[in-house]
Amino acid sequence: MKIDLKNWFAFSFFTLCLILGLSQGVWAAGSPMKNHSRKTDAAQELIRRVTRDSSFPVSLKISKQGNNTYYRYAVNNGKLSIIGSDNVSLCRGFYDYVKNNGWGLYTWSGNNMQLPERLPEQETVAVTSPFPNHYYFNVCTYGYTMPYWDWNRWEKEIDWMALHGVNMPLALVGYEAILARVWKKMGLTDEEINSYFVGPAHLPWMRMGNISGVDGPLDADWHADQIALQHKILNRMRALGMKPICPGFPGFITEAFKRLYPDLNIVETHWGGAFHNWMISPTEPLFSEISEAFIHEWEKEFGKCDYYLVDSFNEMDIPFPEKGNPARYEMAANYGEKVYQAIRKANKEAVWVMQGWMFGYQRHIWDVETLGALVSRVPDQKLMLLDLAVDYNRHFWHSEVNWEYYSGFFNKQWVYSVIPNMGGKTGMTGVLDFYANGHLDALQSANRGNLVAQGCAPEGIENNEVIYELITDAGWSHEKMDVRQWLYDYSRNRYGHVPASLKTYWELLLKSVYGTFTDHPRFNWQFRPGSVKNGSINMNEDYFAALELFVASADTLAQCANYRTDLCEMMAHYLGGKAEILIKQIDQEYLLGDTVKAQFLQKRFETLMLGMDMLLRQHPNLRLDRWVDFATGHAQNAVQKKQYETNAKRIVTVWGPPVDDYSARIWSDLVKDYYLERWKRYFEARESGKAADLATWEVAWVEKDWQQPATPESLNVVDFARRMLALSKDIAAGDVVLNRPDLLATWSLAAQEEKVVELTVPARILSQLKGISLECLRGDGLEAEGFELVADGVKVASSDEKKVTVDGKLSYAVTLPANLNANNGCQLRLKLKSGAQRIAGTLLYVK
Repeated sequence: MKIDLKNWFAFSFFTLCLILGLSQGVWAAGSPMKNHSRKTDAAQELIRRVTRDSSFPVSLKISKQGNNTYYRYAVNNGKLSIIGSDNVSLCRGFYDYVKNNGWGLYTWSGNNMQLPERLPEQETVAVTSPFPNHYYFNVCTYGYTMPYWDWNRWEKEIDWMALHGVNMPLALVGYEAILARVWKKMGLTDEEINSYFVGPAHLPWMRMGNISGVDGPLDADWHADQIALQHKILNRMRALGMKPICPGFPGFITEAFKRLYPDLNIVETHWGGAFHNWMISPTEPLFSEISEAFIHEWEKEFGKCDYYLVDSFNEMDIPFPEKGNPARYEMAANYGEKVYQAIRKANKEAVWVMQGWMFGYQRHIWDVETLGALVSRVPDQKLMLLDLAVDYNRHFWHSEVNWEYYSGFFNKQWVYSVIPNMGGKTGMTGVLDFYANGHLDALQSANRGNLVAQGCAPEGIENNEVIYELITDAGWSHEKMDVRQWLYDYSRNRYGHVPASLKTYWELLLKSVYGTFTDHPRFNWQFRPGSVKNGSINMNEDYFAALELFVASADTLAQCANYRTDLCEMMAHYLGGKAEILIKQIDQEYLLGDTVKAQFLQKRFETLMLGMDMLLRQHPNLRLDRWVDFATGHAQNAVQKKQYETNAKRIVTVWGPPVDDYSARIWSDLVKDYYLERWKRYFEARESGKAADLATWEVAWVEKDWQQPATPESLNVVDFARRMLALSKDIAAGDVVLNRPDLLATWSLAAQEEKVVELTVPARILSQLKGISLECLRGDGLEAEGFELVADGVKVASSDEKKVTVDGKLSYAVTLPANLNANNGCQLRLKLKSGAQRIAGTLLYVK
C-alpha cells in the first residue's frame, strides 16, 4: 500500500487539532468562501445566501474572550476578516460592515445588499455588546405571525436574526406534537387529545391556558409536519450557536384526563369573557409526571435544551389567597418550587423561563411580595424572567419599570425587552428615541441585578421595519445613539440616497407616530362600523405632511425598488388617515340629516379604500393572499385546506369572537373585501333605516370558501400614488365639526326604537374615566335603562338606573377598579329607547 506522506501529515495535523479542540480558532483559508473550521460553516453559508455570492472574500474566526459578546472586522488586500465570540456575532459583524459602508439592508420586505466587486481596505472596527444575549419573539408571535410558515420563510427569519445579532429566540414549534405523544402514552385517545387542540393560529393562547377548541382539531398530519419543521429550525439555530428557548409544560390539560383520574383536582380557567381551558396545579403529582415526561420526550426528539418556557398565569387570576395573608405567599413559593423541580427532574441543567407581561399589566395581582414568594425557592441561575414590555411601563402605563419595582427581580436572571407590536397591527407607532436608548437606563441602574439579555417581543412582525432595525442596533451599543443620524444612515442603506425631503419626512414622523406610543394603533375604519368614533393612530398635521413628503421623494428615489415598496405602504397609511376623516364626515352628515352629502362622501371613501388595496397588492408582504397561501400550503387534503384557511382568516379579523378587530392588518384583500364591504353594508343600513347584522356577516366572511385573487396587474406605483394623493389631499380634519377630543362615539335611534348600543372604549382613557354623557343632536326624549362596561371580557362597572334626557343630555357616573387595563378590548353597552321621533347624538366621556 502506497502512502502519500504529504497528505498523511496534513490529515494527522487536522486530526490532532480536532482532538485538542483547537479547530475553532483556525482561520478560513484557500478559496474565498472555503472554511476549514467547521465551527463557522453556518455563518459562512449564511453570508453566501444573503450576498448571493459563493466566492465572497471573507474569513471567519471564533475566539472566546471571557463572557463578552463581540465582533471585530477589517479588510486587508480585498478580503474581509471577522473575529467574533460565536457565529451570530460573526454574522452581526458582517451586517455591521455592510451597513457602515452604506451597501444595503436585509429586511422583511427585501434584501438590497449590493457589495462592490473588490472590497476597499478597512481598518479594524471592534464592537462589544453590553449584553451577553439578545432575545427575540413573543409567545403570541407564533399565532399572529408564523403559525403557518414553511421552512423557506423560517430560513429567511433565522438569517435575519443572526444578521441582527439575535441569539436567544423562542422556539415553540412542535409543542402539541410532543404533548400528544406524552398524553397518548398516559392513556388518552387520539380523539380526546386532538379535539382539545385549537387551530394553528390560536395555539399560543391554548398553550397559555386562555382558550381551547377554537378551529380544531389538529391531527397526525399537522403533528408530523411540525416535527419535521422544528428539526430544521433547531438544527439551524444550534448550528449558528443560538440558545433556543423551547416550550415546557405549564399545567394546561384536556378535561378528558378526568376519565383516567376521576379524583383529579382540575380547575377551569376563563379568559376574555368567552374562552376557557383547564389547569392542574403543580402541587398535583400529575403535573410533575407530565412535565418530566414532556421534557424527556422533547429531548428524545430534538436533543437537549437549556431553556424551557413555562407560563401559567398569562392575563389570568391566580389561585392564591388575598394579599397580606401568609398563606398566599407560602402557596406562591410552593407553586414556583414545584414548577422548577418538575423541570429539574427531567433536565437538572435547564433554566426555567417565564414571561413577565403580567408584572406590569397586572400589578394589582403581582405585587412585590407575591412575585418574590413565587421565585424564592428557585436558584438564581435557574430562572430567567422576560421583562417583555418596558415601552408599556414608560409610555402607556406610565408606571415604575419592573426592575426598579421588583428591586432587580430578586437577583434572578432577567431580560430587558419591549413589545413594539400587539396583534400584528400595521399602523405606525413607537418612540424611536426610547427604542434607541431606553436600555441604557437598565444598564446604569443600581437595580440592574442579573440582567442577561436585551431584545424585543413583538406579537406581529413584517411591519414598522425601522423600529426593529433600531432596536437590534441599540442592543449592541453602550452609548446614547443620535436617532437623527441613525435615521440618515438607515435611509442611505434602504434607498441609496437621502434627499432633503426624506430628512424632513423623518423629522415630522418624530413629531407624530414615531414620537408617541400607542398600544393598539388602528384607524377607525378597522373597527366594526358604529362602534368607535376615533382611531388611535397619531394623525396630527405632521403625520400627513410627512407622508406627502415621502411621495415627493419619488423625484429622486423612484428608481429604487425599496422606495417603491415603501411608497405602497406609506401611501396606504396616508389614505387610511384620510379615510378615517371621511368616516367622521359621513357619520356627521347622517346625524345632521344630509343623506345626499353622506352618500357623496361614501363614494370618496370607497375610492380611497380601493386605491389603498391596489397599492398594497404590489407589496411583497402586506397581502391577505400571502397569509392564506402559507396556511393552505400545509394542507394534505380538502378538509385541512378549508380548516387552515378559515383559521388564518379568523385570527386577523374576528379572532374568536369576541376579540374582534384586534389584529387590524392594513393588507390588500382585507381592505377591499372585509373592511370596505363591512362599511358598505353599514351605510346601506343607515340609508334604509334597517339594522345590519354585522357580527353574523363577519363570521360568514371568515368561514366562506377562499377565492384566490387574480394576479395583480403591473402598476406604476409612483404615478398611482401621486394620483391618489391628488384625489385625497383636500380631505381635512377641520371639516369635521363633531371632532371633540372627549367624543367616544355617535349613535342614532329610529322613532320608538329600543336597542342595546355597543361601543368600543379606548383602553388609554380608562385611567381618566369618571363618567359618560349622552347628548342629543337631533330629537329629544331619550331614555336609558343603564349601562355595562366590560374590559377584557369582565364586567368592571354597571348601572341599572333609568334616566331620561334633560335639555337633551343624560349622564352616568362611572367608578372603575384601580389599575384597570383592557389589552384585549373594552366595550360599553347602553340600553337606549327613543320616543315618537328619531334621535341622534354623541357619547362623551367625563374625566
